[in-house]
Amino acid sequence: MADISAQSVKELREATNAGILDCKKALTEANGDFDQAVEILRKKGLSSAAKKASRETNEGLIGHYIHQGSKMASLVEVNCETDFVARTEKFQDLARDLAMHVVAANPSYLSRQDVPAGMVEREKNIYNEQMLNSGKPAHVLEKIIEGKLDKWYTEVCLLEQPFVKDPDVKIQDLLTKSIAALGENIKINRFSRMAIGE
Repeated sequence: MADISAQSVKELREATNAGILDCKKALTEANGDFDQAVEILRKKGLSSAAKKASRETNEGLIGHYIHQGSKMASLVEVNCETDFVARTEKFQDLARDLAMHVVAANPSYLSRQDVPAGMVEREKNIYNEQMLNSGKPAHVLEKIIEGKLDKWYTEVCLLEQPFVKDPDVKIQDLLTKSIAALGENIKINRFSRMAIGE
């Protein structure tokens, strides 16, 4: 059993924003291994975020971003459970980042569920036409079309887009991390983007 120093608990707390007791438990469980302790805390945070996903979100704020030159702007309604969390700097930064992302990435829909069925069928037909003379078997074509459709969703659905500030993180993952960090359910309710001449 590794001896856990107060300094290592402090460093883990600074790196993860987790509570002191949680940091100490994670370091104990990881036998003092810092990276493993971070992983343990991340898993706990993500699982607690999943539990919070069904809770009501009746508070929040509208994040806004006006691009340099005032030619493009966006508004994003981000909801949480309490006014207390909505007033925190982290939540406000999240709302601002999401508004900036909407200006940069120009999503058309919030999630896959919001894309009209006719639009999805149209995309499938386009991919089908593209692959028509490929000579590939039907089951392979189906997988290719599904892959192309998944790629298309990452272009048009806000929750599936790579975050402009960190392309390795999808917007949905950014929300999940924020839920884990702030301890409340967080949802994007709606967004709007405006550009001069559009």
